[in-house]
Amino acid sequence: MHHATDNQPSAPRTSAPRPSALLAMGPGIAERLFTDHHRSRLADLARTDPHLVAHDLTAPHVAAALADAEVLFTCWGATPLTAQVLDAAPKLRAVIHAAGSVKHHITDACWDRGIAVTSAAAANALPVAEYTLAAILFAGKRVLHSADRYRALRTAHDWRAELHAAGNYRRTVGIIGASRIGCRVIELLRPFDLRVLLYDPYVTPQEAGALGAEPAGLDDLCAQSSVVSVHAPQLPATHHMISAGRLAAMPTGATLINTARGSLVDESALLSELASGRLNAVLDVTDPELPPPDSPLYDLPNVLLTPHIAGSLGDELHRMADRSLDELERYTAGLPFADPVHPAALGHSA
Repeated sequence: MHHATDNQPSAPRTSAPRPSALLAMGPGIAERLFTDHHRSRLADLARTDPHLVAHDLTAPHVAAALADAEVLFTCWGATPLTAQVLDAAPKLRAVIHAAGSVKHHITDACWDRGIAVTSAAAANALPVAEYTLAAILFAGKRVLHSADRYRALRTAHDWRAELHAAGNYRRTVGIIGASRIGCRVIELLRPFDLRVLLYDPYVTPQEAGALGAEPAGLDDLCAQSSVVSVHAPQLPATHHMISAGRLAAMPTGATLINTARGSLVDESALLSELASGRLNAVLDVTDPELPPPDSPLYDLPNVLLTPHIAGSLGDELHRMADRSLDELERYTAGLPFADPVHPAALGHSA
């Protein structure tokens, strides 16, 4: 299928009136995404009904607004933009996504029609990288183990002897995937005395070095790293890339961090390693996304399990709103998006 290669607005808009914009996202999202300041800025930049949020773009009550929309302002839970939906939006020229991946709702039909797309993925990457940095440093310091043991002992103990192998001095950290998040993690690790390995088949050794990492094969990275952090996209080629063999190759006492997608890890193999106590894990994502109530992940003392919170949460959503409104401002001025989504890149990105 032919894809448009230029997904930028085709002509300046400086002399045109404010574009008509429609908010399209899941229930409750807009209330968390926008402050009064954001709503005021949106009203200054575009013509929009501040009380209309299209949870379903096929609903009859949004048909008129969709037919008039030049810009869709989307976030989590947006309706997939199929050819049928786009047929009902003849004026649509741009989609501004105030979140990360656009794969849920941007379809080939969007590219075929030359619709410009931008995403706040760069903004959403920041809190994930911050979560990962904290997890890496806590893993090196063996914080999970120490907290669990302290809770159990409740008495004086020779912690220095027990934790003689802990610490974050010259420890090897393996980063899987030079995604926006992976690159930001490497950047955040620069002030620390850590050796950073990077596996990414699309990154040259020179590019890895420029990032501040040593290139490594995936098998070698797993075998050498005290902490392995997963930042690869969910693709057929990455399914169970953290396999039983690679988990077995990780050093005893190593920690696996996954903030990407649960399907990238062979979870049954990981559970065996965790249940034996040989490995530790910090898991913000699992497969399935919600572990069943009887999953050992909830109770294992060497597992920190969080409910997919590493990405933008609470006031961090406002950063994505800011970045997205910046893009709307560029669009209204006839400027290209600062952070466009290109269809060719979606085959190897989140």
